[in-house]
Amino acid sequence: MEKNSRILVTGSKGMVGHSLVSLLSSEGFDNLLTPGISELNLINQKLVDDYFCENKVDYVFHLAAKVGGIYANMRQPADFLYENLMLGCNVITASKNNNVKKLLFLGSACIYPKEAKQPIKEECLQSGRLEPTNEGYALAKIAGLKLCKFFNKQYGTNFISLMPCNLYGPRDRFKSEDSHVVPSLITKFHHAKENNLSSVTIWGSGNPKREFLYVNDLSDALVFFMKNHNADQENSFTNIGSGEEISIKDLAYSIKDITNYQGKIKFDTSKPDGALRRFLDTSKSKDLGWEPKTSIKEGLKKTYNWYINSLEDHQE
Repeated sequence: MEKNSRILVTGSKGMVGHSLVSLLSSEGFDNLLTPGISELNLINQKLVDDYFCENKVDYVFHLAAKVGGIYANMRQPADFLYENLMLGCNVITASKNNNVKKLLFLGSACIYPKEAKQPIKEECLQSGRLEPTNEGYALAKIAGLKLCKFFNKQYGTNFISLMPCNLYGPRDRFKSEDSHVVPSLITKFHHAKENNLSSVTIWGSGNPKREFLYVNDLSDALVFFMKNHNADQENSFTNIGSGEEISIKDLAYSIKDITNYQGKIKFDTSKPDGALRRFLDTSKSKDLGWEPKTSIKEGLKKTYNWYINSLEDHQE
């Protein structure tokens, strides 16, 4: 990418998008296109095509997605499939039609089968049944990475895909029911502390293990791969992870300590756990030259500090 390249970042107002835009700006990329939904409805194919044509887009980071935790995915499976499918298809197709130099499609580790052998290698894709609690979202992400791969094969495009593990960090969705596990737990424990509640109840047994990546590390990976790696028809996507695994139970106790909550933790085993383990094999990304910098402990502290400051800002 050249410093004056016209770079489109979809989903620029979200957690990953805001982090990426900040990083690109700090590196001197000053021609960033960051339309919000009021400026560009990515689900409307004609509007997307027109936008690409009018703005002469050079590079694309496709980050926009409908996201949520287990509860949200279970309640709205059709919405998660349809909206993410349309977002990906419209942006990727418009990139091909308007001769974009390079596109990076952001996927998710949920593309892998529920019973995939751990740690999960890229070649495990489509080797078994998906985790049913977020199947709609996973199917849309699989379709997106396959569309990138097939456009590369048929039309010679330069579209690459990264599959990160669970993400967290500043500007995540901090709602106890609809958000992912880290912001959900931070919200629950902070609320319990502020209201002197005797206990916090968490979905599931707490036994499942997950890998979490701090959002600024992902942004670093996005820029690194956009600058340094081109499409490879044989290896069309790459896992991105932290290399750290933690159980939901240990995560909960870590956040309990960070928020200084003094009550008890209860686990509601009547609620689903989701996949019991999802740990990515990141040897490929390491071989290509990228590794994360932020430990889970450091990242959680930074995230909670941001959350506290954001609450104070809203009260002023």
